[in-house]
Amino acid sequence: MNQAAAGGGDPPGDVEILERAPCYQGFFELHRVRLRHRLFAGGWSQPLTRELFVRGPAVGVLLYDPRHRLVGLVEQFRVGALAEPNGPWVLEVVAGMVEAGEDVQGVARRETLEEAGIAALALEPIGRYLTSPGGSDETHELFCGLTELRGRAGCFGIADEHEDIRLVVIPEAEALAGLAAERYNNAATIIALQWLALNGERVRAAHAGATWNQSTDSAMGH
Repeated sequence: MNQAAAGGGDPPGDVEILERAPCYQGFFELHRVRLRHRLFAGGWSQPLTRELFVRGPAVGVLLYDPRHRLVGLVEQFRVGALAEPNGPWVLEVVAGMVEAGEDVQGVARRETLEEAGIAALALEPIGRYLTSPGGSDETHELFCGLTELRGRAGCFGIADEHEDIRLVVIPEAEALAGLAAERYNNAATIIALQWLALNGERVRAAHAGATWNQSTDSAMGH
């Protein structure tokens, strides 16, 4: 196996797909994959079979008001959190899936409007990661969405998609204290708030005096 395979994906020749077939297709897909791959010590592995949860790329947006040091998170029901001690309502960043032909920034803006009612924001990249590479192909690309958050709390979502979403606006210090107290139970929110803790001062300096007009979808420096 070459070094690129060990640290940056599987180049052609390092993985051989012997068979791949869908075993479930619904809201999500589940594929059964039979493959073999090169070994660190040399040679090839024995053929192995894995189930792959086919999810694809997702986008997340941490809403942040650098002028007033406010953080915006959304709260909604999540079926995967049914067994959580505090119940299945999860406090998290704005998020959505990337459909075919869409670009990630466009998805970030669309989801922010749908889930938080906010049209005007400037996007700063946070990073991209695999959410659960042991069994899923889902990736999550995170942004910090810089915007005006005063008076923006409320209920949003698309009724036809059974969305019941509440935008929660809290002081930055409270959001970061919640991080230290392990209040958040999802990776995207934890990663985004850790990024804010490290980069907040730089972001506030870079956008000092900026305001966002919610009717024009633009950021304006004053």
